[in-house]
Amino acid sequence: MNVQVPGTPGVWLSEDSCSIEDFEKLLDDRSSWAGAPNAVTIEQGIPIYDAVEIGKLVDDSAAIAALMSEWASTLLDGPGIVAFKRAIPDAALLDEATDVLNRIIEEERKTNAGGDHFAKTGANSRMWNAHEKLCMASPEVFARYNANDVIPLISRSWLGPHYQLTAQVNVVRPGGEAQTPHRDYHMGFQSFDELRQYPAHVHRLSPALTLQGAIAHCDMPVESGPTKLLPYSQRYLPGYFATNLPAFQAYFEKRHAQVPLEKGDMVFFNPAVFHAAGANRTTDIHRFANLVQIGSCYGRSTEIVDRGRISSTLYPILSAMKKSGALSERQIENVIAASADGYPFPANLDNDSPTSGMAPPSQQDLFRSALAEDWDANMFAAEMRDYASRRTSH
Repeated sequence: MNVQVPGTPGVWLSEDSCSIEDFEKLLDDRSSWAGAPNAVTIEQGIPIYDAVEIGKLVDDSAAIAALMSEWASTLLDGPGIVAFKRAIPDAALLDEATDVLNRIIEEERKTNAGGDHFAKTGANSRMWNAHEKLCMASPEVFARYNANDVIPLISRSWLGPHYQLTAQVNVVRPGGEAQTPHRDYHMGFQSFDELRQYPAHVHRLSPALTLQGAIAHCDMPVESGPTKLLPYSQRYLPGYFATNLPAFQAYFEKRHAQVPLEKGDMVFFNPAVFHAAGANRTTDIHRFANLVQIGSCYGRSTEIVDRGRISSTLYPILSAMKKSGALSERQIENVIAASADGYPFPANLDNDSPTSGMAPPSQQDLFRSALAEDWDANMFAAEMRDYASRRTSH
C-alpha cells in the first residue's frame, strides 16, 4: 500500500496540539451556552440552584425535564459546573454520616497507610470506597443519606439512567497544600504516552462516561480551600495534555473560580473541567468532602470473560513461543491484548493503593513482567489468583 500521510493528522493528539492562545479564546467564547435561567444566582460564572426549591418540583415532569436539559447544556457547552445549595438540608443527618465515616477513617489509620493520587501519605485523610463502607457500617444512615433527589437528577441529566455511584472521602487538614490542576477519570489518570494512543474522538468521549461531584460535610469558606474550577475548560479537546503544561497551569491559577460551600451543599462538574483542591489556610477547619464519581452504565462489555483464567492457561504456551521465536514481540503483544485486561479499574484502592502513580498495575502489566522475568507457570498462576483476590471490595 502507498499510505498517504497528511501533514496535520488531526486524529492524533499530543502536547504539541496545545495552544494557550487557542485555549484563552475558547474560554472567552460563551456563545454556545444558552445560559441557566432557572439558577437562583451565578457566582464567578457558575450557576447555583436551590435544591429545596427543586425538591418541590420532583413530581412535575415537565419542570424537571427543563432543569435537566439546562444542566446537561451547562455541563457540555457552558461552564461545565453546577452547584446546589441545601442539597442535604438535614444537618443532623450529615453529622451522623460524618461521625460514621470519621470512625472508619480512624480505624483504617491504625492499620493502613494507603496512598492518595495527589497528597503525600498521611497529609490528609483519604477513604477509598466510602460508598460501600458507609452502608456496611450504618445502612440506616446510608439509606437516608442517599435518599435525596439531587444526585439522581443531575446524574440522569449527564449520564442517563442506570448509572453507578462510587465515593471517596477526602479530609484536608489545616495547612493542607493545594493540588495542581488536572482532569479526572478516565483519561485524567493517564500518562502522555498513554494519551497519545487514543484518537481524538475518544478524548471527546471520555468526559461523557463519568460525572464528578462533591458533598460538603462542613462549611467550606474560600480560605479552607474548596475546589478551584476553571469554567469552560472542558471544551478544550487536547486538555488532558494541557493540564500538565506550565502555561496552562499558570492560566488556571490566574482565572479559576472558587466558590465557598456550606454544609450540605453539592457541586458537580464535567470531569474534563480543569480543577484542583485549594490550600487549607485555616488553623481549625478540617475540610471534609465526600467526593462522588458517578459512572455511565455503558462502560461495560456484553459478556463476562474470565481473563485471569485465559491468561493462566495461555502463559506457558506464550512463554514457549517467545523463547522459540515462533511469535515476534509485536505478535506477543497482540496476544496479550486479546487475553489479559489492560485497564486496572475498577480497583480496590485500599489493596492496590496508588502510591507510585495514578493507577495500580493491570493484568497485562503482570503478564509482561512474567514473560520478561521468565516466571514458571505455577508462579504466574499464583500471581494471577492473588491479583483476582485483590479485586474484591473487602
